[in-house]
Amino acid sequence: MFQNILYLVIGLVVGVILGFLISRLVMKKYLTKNPPINEKMIEVMMSSMGRKPSQKQVRQVMNQMNRMK
Repeated sequence: MFQNILYLVIGLVVGVILGFLISRLVMKKYLTKNPPINEKMIEVMMSSMGRKPSQKQVRQVMNQMNRMK
């Protein structure tokens, strides 16, 4: 009886550790393929819409994006 509970606890601990490590690895790969939006990306996006943004406008958009997170 005690042995079964011990196996269950050990299995849960190992599962939690493996789940954490695997999810961390997956997130690292995802962020390298899809980096978060930075100021340069916003500037390019606004330029592609036909207007040259000022640094103030780019910072305002970045602040809005950060508040939405």
